[in-house]
Amino acid sequence: MREVIELTKELIRFPSMHSRPEEIRRCADFVAGYLEEAGAAYKRYDVEGIPSLLVTPREGYAPVLLMSHIDVVDAPEELFEPVEKDGKLYGRGAIDDKYAVALSLVLLRRHLDRLRKEGKGQEALGFGVLITGDEEIGGYRGAREALKDVRADLCIALDGGSVQEIILKEKGILRLQLTAHGKTAHGARPWLGENAIEILMDDIRAIRPLFDLDAPDHWHRTLNLGWIRGGTSVNQVPDVAEAKLDIRYTENDDTDWIVEEVKKRVRSRVEVLEREPLFFGEKTAHVERLMELVPGVRLGQAHGASDARFLSAHGIPGIVWGADGENTQHSLDEHVVTESVGRLYQAIDRLVQEI
Repeated sequence: MREVIELTKELIRFPSMHSRPEEIRRCADFVAGYLEEAGAAYKRYDVEGIPSLLVTPREGYAPVLLMSHIDVVDAPEELFEPVEKDGKLYGRGAIDDKYAVALSLVLLRRHLDRLRKEGKGQEALGFGVLITGDEEIGGYRGAREALKDVRADLCIALDGGSVQEIILKEKGILRLQLTAHGKTAHGARPWLGENAIEILMDDIRAIRPLFDLDAPDHWHRTLNLGWIRGGTSVNQVPDVAEAKLDIRYTENDDTDWIVEEVKKRVRSRVEVLEREPLFFGEKTAHVERLMELVPGVRLGQAHGASDARFLSAHGIPGIVWGADGENTQHSLDEHVVTESVGRLYQAIDRLVQEI
């Protein structure tokens, strides 16, 4: 759908990174302006500086809720100028997740226009829209807060992947910080000190075997050393070094066991920064209808995590589904396959028209 692609381009031009919070708010203002022009009544949230916008047919209820987000991970400035070529739209947020915001907005406007021609109002909509501003940093002030105010028969977390695969399961998140302590000394006399960075490196090597596993499609716990800091001067033995670990786990894991095993193997102090559950979706009647509308679609699982993990706490059945991004989320060649956006739009359009 050309209208969706052009609106996605406009959204990509907002460098809505958390390193530039004013751009997230500016992007939210743009979305609010679009909703106002479309004649949609909406509720705007601002939780500790994080904006979210919620549109429902009736207060607190939507038969189907489309959830997406405007925030993106950091990127060089050139990625905020969209480029369309060879059937793909490139740019930061193209697949994660601004195409989904655009799709939701265009679908909403068109359905409101149709209803007005039929003499009906927003209360006759078959769906609602939730657009949040902090999915990339956990969703705690966006989706988690806004979902307290809405009930839905199905939430579709539009968060990229493949039109041909509806996600019913996502891994959980366990984030740890390791802090190693040594003894400082002059770099010319390292034998007088104890290098905290070397302690930390030894600790990382010691816990690696916990994650050297094998399973179909890598459906096992994994470890990413995503952040490390140590030392203040090249000619000084560092006395403190820190690392943050991003662990993704499956339904076969016990996070308490993982934490205890890490503690047993390291000298560093271990702190649990974050522990988030797996997402388990539901094959509802609406999901079965989507599977009829998209021939060959399959049910699957994903290694990443999304705001969908908040749905269970609010009793909302959910799935994660999206356009084709060829696994380019967060990369320098992030893109969305434009044809897949059209297929996704058509399926959701058919579903919500039937409600």
